[in-house]
Amino acid sequence: MDIAAPNLKPLASTMPDMPVHRIPLVLATPENLKGYGEIIDNPNARDVEIVRWPSLGWRKVEPGTGDQGGTTEGEFAFKWHGDVLRARNEAVNDDYVLGWSCQPSQAREDRKTGPREDLLLWRCNYHPDGGQLFFPLEPGPFVTTLALPGDDITPESFVAFWSDGGTGLYIHPNVWHEALCPVNDSFRFFGRQGKVHARVGSNFPKEFGCYLSAPLRKDAARAKL
Repeated sequence: MDIAAPNLKPLASTMPDMPVHRIPLVLATPENLKGYGEIIDNPNARDVEIVRWPSLGWRKVEPGTGDQGGTTEGEFAFKWHGDVLRARNEAVNDDYVLGWSCQPSQAREDRKTGPREDLLLWRCNYHPDGGQLFFPLEPGPFVTTLALPGDDITPESFVAFWSDGGTGLYIHPNVWHEALCPVNDSFRFFGRQGKVHARVGSNFPKEFGCYLSAPLRKDAARAKL
């Protein structure tokens, strides 16, 4: 399937209303995060993995090359504007619309039209060139939506992880994610990731005819995956 590069700042008025696929919410524990990533207790707790640039044929990439791009870092800020969740990643100088708390046709940016009990996600992506690290700069809970590596994903591949705050999250290369969602009105993180910033994405309405719904209430979370 050929999926065109998306506009990462879609207006709600340009997005269709769609059926919703609710994904499970589990607590972000070391056991539950195995294969997806790790909990970190400080921003320098682990190095960001950098993946060696692949060869295109039978000739191999020479040792000591292909993984020298290094990392980039900066503030990653998330803020609810009424029913719309927006984010700004200073590390790569980009901003995004992550999703909505209701169907796009009902979403307002000037005010909240109802309780924020779920985030409707329209896309996710992964980075084949390296991992990504988030560490909170302020207190508060947040939810992260992840899926294990592999291009043949389905809505059932995804899991939402609840974090109470106080600790950060490291995501392995090739793990599907859509940044983080604050439960409160806004949240700031320190971010570090591979400088190449290759991004492979999935557009849920186009591929699956639905939005993913990530629960934003801790009482909906299971203890184990």
